Amino acid sequence: MSGHVPVLLNEVVDALKLRDGGRYVDGTFGAGGYTTAILDRAACEVIAIDRDPDAIAAGQALAERYAPRLRLIEGRFGDMEQLLSAEGVSAVDGVALDLGVSSMQFDQPERGFSFRSSGPLDMRMEKNGPSAADLVNESDEHELADIFWRYGEERKSRRVAHAIVERRHDKRIETTGELADIVRRAVGPSRKDESDPATRAFQALRIAVNDELGELERGLLAAEQVLAPGGRLAVVSFHSLEDRAVKDFVRAHSGRTPAPSRHAPPRAERQAATLREVSRRPVVPSAAEVSANPRARSARLRVAEKVTA
Repeated sequence: MSGHVPVLLNEVVDALKLRDGGRYVDGTFGAGGYTTAILDRAACEVIAIDRDPDAIAAGQALAERYAPRLRLIEGRFGDMEQLLSAEGVSAVDGVALDLGVSSMQFDQPERGFSFRSSGPLDMRMEKNGPSAADLVNESDEHELADIFWRYGEERKSRRVAHAIVERRHDKRIETTGELADIVRRAVGPSRKDESDPATRAFQALRIAVNDELGELERGLLAAEQVLAPGGRLAVVSFHSLEDRAVKDFVRAHSGRTPAPSRHAPPRAERQAATLREVSRRPVVPSAAEVSANPRARSARLRVAEKVTA
């Protein structure tokens, strides 16, 4: 588990307002960074969830070290309500979510998440279901363009999709290196201060393959349900689509949904607030953290507190 540096670690742990005897969920266990910090900070219990079987397998040594205070569960955080119920748990004092892909997954070329080293075009967190190669080679041009625009905000999404369709006439696209080369040629060179031209397309495919935005929506709803009054939700996101979804969810469930236009049809009464926005602005990493860990550059932490049962 070496090599993984948790982002905004102290800020997340502080936000959870840990207490001895409390019970917390790390919904994105990964390499166990948040889990370890939580267990070291308070005499509490952590239930850690991860959809990646490799993460659960690698975490067994940690589970033994902190037994019986740490339980590992293979599954999706969007299903945490059912997963916790199966463990006999109905409420928790905090939920932490670190969205996106872990450093471990990025650093393994065989998982196909990164174009830094060529590997199979996979990207499946759970190692089952359709892969990125399946999407790239079997989706039509319009579907591909929609994926790149919707999930990657790629301005040249149509050009990228067309280039992929043209290339696969000759042969199936199987590796991250092949796809990155196609995208770079379609997008064109980046400026010195910009990321690799293939970044947005790879992000989009990964989100689509793993239904990450759908999973986030389900996870936020599940967290709201399992949190005890006073419990905290801490979510770290890494791109605007995720951050916007978290912000909109918290504001809607804290009674801050904008009032409708007086010209709009009447709507049902607003639902009573179940969350309190701890801060209206996201917590961002310090310059020192970004310097030490460039992955933290785009991180945003939003925190909410459960206010009703």
